[in-house]
Amino acid sequence: MGVLDLLDRWPVFRQLRKGDATALGDTAMTERSRHLEPRTAGADRVVKSVCPYCAVGCGQDVYVKDGRILDIEGDPDSPISRGRLCPKGSATFQLVTGSHRIHDVLYRRPGGTEWERLPLERAMDMVAERVKHTRDATWEDTDVNGLDVHRTLGIAHLGGATLDNEENYLIKKLFTALGIVQVENQARI
Repeated sequence: MGVLDLLDRWPVFRQLRKGDATALGDTAMTERSRHLEPRTAGADRVVKSVCPYCAVGCGQDVYVKDGRILDIEGDPDSPISRGRLCPKGSATFQLVTGSHRIHDVLYRRPGGTEWERLPLERAMDMVAERVKHTRDATWEDTDVNGLDVHRTLGIAHLGGATLDNEENYLIKKLFTALGIVQVENQARI
């Protein structure tokens, strides 16, 4: 291998030799980069989603292979974001797959001073038990005027801006079925 062959392996030398001032062409390629593919190339399906961070509702494409998320990118078909994501939306992949993600619930018992870890399933059971108990304890078949109301005023809901219209629709249906009438939301999408 001669000196020119060695120099030709250096991208800057190839740029100078071929007059490629922008380094956007073949001169910037290495053997490794010639064979690189996007992470999304191996996906067996793309799931449409909405960014969870704010009320804008930017569209996301979630690339999945064998039930595991490969990547999350902006959805070019979204009329809201047209394929673009802010820095927080771009970091959704790490939010979903990061090793720092907590899979347990931190719970502090009433009057307690320490947090304890509970499995998510146990925490969900505790929430369900408390909803049922409160609903049963505060249920009204009639109001003070004797009108049929079939409701509870012991539970209310204020939704967050990260919920999309579909999620809010399902929440409203669930809470209406439970007899909860105090339902509000700050979502604007």
